[in-house]
Amino acid sequence: MGRPTKPIALSEEDRVKLQEWARRPKSAQRLALRARIVLGCADGMENRQVARQLRIADQTVCKWRERFRSGGLDGLADEPRPGTPRKITDGQVEALITRTLETVPAQGTHWSTRTMAEVTGLSQSAISRIWRAFSLQPHRIETFKLSSDPFFVEKVRDIVGLYLNPPERALVLCVDEKSQVQALDRTRPILPLRPGVPARQTHDYLRYGTTSLFAALDVATGKVIGSCHRRHRHQEFLRFLDRIEEAVPTHLDIHLVMDNYGTHKMPKVKRWFARRLRYHVHFTPTSASWLNQVERFFGLLTERRIRRGTFGSVRELESAIRDYLSHHNQNSKPFTWTADADSILRKIARFCTDSGTGAH
Repeated sequence: MGRPTKPIALSEEDRVKLQEWARRPKSAQRLALRARIVLGCADGMENRQVARQLRIADQTVCKWRERFRSGGLDGLADEPRPGTPRKITDGQVEALITRTLETVPAQGTHWSTRTMAEVTGLSQSAISRIWRAFSLQPHRIETFKLSSDPFFVEKVRDIVGLYLNPPERALVLCVDEKSQVQALDRTRPILPLRPGVPARQTHDYLRYGTTSLFAALDVATGKVIGSCHRRHRHQEFLRFLDRIEEAVPTHLDIHLVMDNYGTHKMPKVKRWFARRLRYHVHFTPTSASWLNQVERFFGLLTERRIRRGTFGSVRELESAIRDYLSHHNQNSKPFTWTADADSILRKIARFCTDSGTGAH
C-alpha cells in the first residue's frame, strides 16, 4: 500500500476554467493535458487510473496533482527554466539604443554591429539581437520628397476628384514623357536561364542613342496613346497633342493630367489649348509625379520590356516600345485608384508630424 493521496477540492469557477482549457482547440496541448489530469483526480480517480486513461506516466500525474493542490491554476503553468544568468543589464540596452538613434560613428554615416561592438564592449551577436528586438536597421535608408507647391491641397483634390468621380461625357487622360530611354546592348551574349542558375549578362554595355516616349493613359480603360520621338521639345509635344486630337472622339471633353515641365507651358502649347476649348489641363503639384497614373504604366514598361532588353539601335528600341504598347492596348485594364484626397492629405500630415520635418 502506498501513501494515500490527498483529495482535490475544485471550486465551480476552477472546474469551468479547467474544462475550458481541456476542450478548447487553441489551448496549448501541455496545458490541456494538465487540466485533464486535475479533472480526473478531482473526480475521485486514483493516480494510476488517470495515468492509464491519459496514457502517461504515473509520476506525471503525481507531479501535476501536487502542483495544482499547492498552487491552484497558477501552479499548472511552466516554471522558469534554469539557465545562465543574464549578463546585459537594462541600462546597457538603453545606452545602446540611445547611441544607435542619436549618434553616428566618428568615421562613418551609420552604425554597424562591428563598429558598435568596438565602442560598447558588447558582442556583435548581442547587438544584432537587441536591434532586431527594437526593429532598428541602421544600414537601411529610405528616400522621400515633399512638395513645396503652395496650391498642393487644391491640386490633389482636383486630380483625385477626376480619378474617383470623372465628369460625364469626358475623357481623363494622364499625359507625360518618359525621356532619355537608352538603347543599350551588352558586350557579350546573354547566358540563358538554367535550373539553379539565373540568366546572366555582362555588367558593361554599349550605348546606341536615346528616344523619348510621349504617352497618354486613359484612366477609364487603361489604353495608352503613345509615340516615340528622338528629341524632347515643345515641338514634339505639339505633334503628340495632334495625335491625341486625332485618336479621341470629337464629341467628348478632354481632361489632361500633366506635370509642370517647361515643355507643357510654352506659348505655342498654350495657344494650341486656347484654340481647342474642349481641352482642360490639370497640373500636378511640383514633386508629386505619383499623382499621375501614367507613371505607373512607365514603371511596367521599364520592368517588363526595357530594363533587361538588349537593343542594337534606337530603331530596335522604338520598335520594342511600339510592340509593347500594341500588346498592352489589346489586353488593357485600368489602374484602380482607391485613395481619396482626405486620406492622402492625412497621411502626408502624419508623416510630417512623425518625422518632425516642420512641413505644412
